[in-house]
Order: sequence, then C-alpha cells, then structure tokens
Amino acid sequence: MNGNKNSQSARKLCYLGPEGSFTHHASLKVQEQCQSFDNLRLIPTACENVLSIASEIEEHHHWGVIAWENNIEGVVIPNLDLLIDAKNMVGIARIGVDISFDAVVCKSDSIDNCSTIVAHPHALAQCRKFSQERGLQEKTASSNAAACRDLVPGEVALCPKICADLYNRQIVSEAVEDFSGARTEFLVLAPRDQALNFVNTQRENFSSFSSIIAFIPRCTGAGVLANLLDVVRDHGLNMTSFMSRPIKGQDGLYSFIATVDAAPWDPTCKAMIQEVVEHGDWVRVLAVYSSDKRKNPVMNDWMLPHGGVCVEPSVDALRNLDVMRAERELLW
Repeated sequence: MNGNKNSQSARKLCYLGPEGSFTHHASLKVQEQCQSFDNLRLIPTACENVLSIASEIEEHHHWGVIAWENNIEGVVIPNLDLLIDAKNMVGIARIGVDISFDAVVCKSDSIDNCSTIVAHPHALAQCRKFSQERGLQEKTASSNAAACRDLVPGEVALCPKICADLYNRQIVSEAVEDFSGARTEFLVLAPRDQALNFVNTQRENFSSFSSIIAFIPRCTGAGVLANLLDVVRDHGLNMTSFMSRPIKGQDGLYSFIATVDAAPWDPTCKAMIQEVVEHGDWVRVLAVYSSDKRKNPVMNDWMLPHGGVCVEPSVDALRNLDVMRAERELLW
C-alpha cells in the first residue's frame, strides 16, 4: 500500500484490542506496508467491539481494521452487516494473517484444574476438538487477546502465541486448532470521502483489484436473483464469492454480496453496476482493494464433503450414476 504522505499525518489506525489480538497483528502489517505515511498510529479501541471502530471512522475520520473472512469459519457476519449498513465507511485494503492458537492458563494454574475454555467465538469453533477432548465448557470473549488478559484460575484461554508473554500466562498446548493452514483476511476501513483519494493513488501503483459489492433487488419473485447473476456473468466478471444477508426484521427480503475480480472503475464492472442501477435495484461498493492475479483454484475430489453426487462430466454422465446412492443423496 502506498499513499499521499501529507494526507495521513497524525491519523489513527484503530483495531479491536487489547494488544496481542490477531487484529493487532493485521494492523502491524498495515503499518509496515504504509511506511510512506507519516504518524500512522496504532490505537486499540477503548471499547472492545467493532462498533467502537466504526465510531472512530465515521465520527472522527480515522481508519480502522476489522476481521473479514476466515478460511475455516467463513465471513465474520457481524462485520459484514456493519459494513452494509455503514453511513460513511468503506474497505480500501485487504490484509491476510496466518492463524494459530495456543492454549494458556494462569501461571499458578494447571489445565487439569480447568473446567472452562474462553475465546472469541471463531477461535472456539476452530479449536473444538481440543475443548471437547478435555470436557471444557465454552465461554465467549470479545477477542482472544482479551480472553488471555482477563483469564482467571480454572479457565483456559485460546490466543495468539504473543499473548502468553504479554499477559504473563503459561502455555499448556501449542497450535490446538482443528485444521492447520487457517488464515483470516482483514479489511482496512476508511471514511468514504477519504477513500477516493487513497484508491486513486492505488490505481497508479497496482493493476489488479477486487471489489466487494452489495445488491438489494427492489422486487422479489421467480428469476430475480438469476437475472442479477446473469448481469454479472454477461459482463464477463469472475465472481469469487456470493452471500446473502436478511434485511433485518423483514421476512423474505435479502441483500446479496458478491466479490468480483475487478475494480468499480474497470469498464466491464462499471457497466455491470450501471445496468443493475438502471433496473432500479440498490447497489453499493463495500470495499475495493489491490489483489494478486491468480489462477482459478481446482476443487479436488478429496476436498469434497462426504456424500453428495459427483461424476466425471460426459455425454453419458448420468448413466454412470450409482442409482441407489443418487436416490439417497438427491431424494429422487
């Protein structure tokens, strides 16, 4: 990330505290990649939830970092909802952090004396085998660093390795996650009126971008969502993810969020957005960030869930089906 030096003078970069959280790690990476900026100061929010970060951005015109998506547990839904409903906040960069959890206890404690395990909900979900094997009752915390900091005898905390020294805890087991290779992507957020200048600078330094775009169809019924997807396809855009979120308190109404390998100013993406707007639907770019050009990943057989139906594509594909298995899996 590069940017205009003067525009960043004395700006805060707020993250979900306390120190030692994975969001803190992501913020340090942002700071490393923004060395051309003056006085980009990392500030843990006084209130340990993302609403306090949103307040710093929208009311005080600082920047913030929030968790966006984990490759084990998926998108962080509260943060997605926050960005959809934000009045003056947009993602301008995406930073990845490798994730691993150590189990820690108080210095004078032993894991054999513990009955509770405490962590952020995503950490609890990623380390469930560890807690179930020891019969530990789960307790949620606002962040994994906070779980370590506020630990009391009788509890085990899940946290990044740095937290043990930071909060004087004893590591009882390392890398306790169910799956290795976990990674969380974070978004750097800024006020929209500041984001445009930053994005224009990014355009001078990078050629490949991705965008997260939210759509809300104004009508419902058969084919409405298919028509929206047709617009994305017909403009030749590669869509890497697609999600839906309910319009809160309104049955049957949803917003749809797509990530595409293009920037809003690219002719094809701009034309797609214009066509959706002309249909009378609501559109908003939630984030745009530089990204590496990548080959489309391949889904190997061993990656597929158990069950289901899958045969090699061919003219006679259906003839190769195991009929009894197909009836069970497809409820034919």
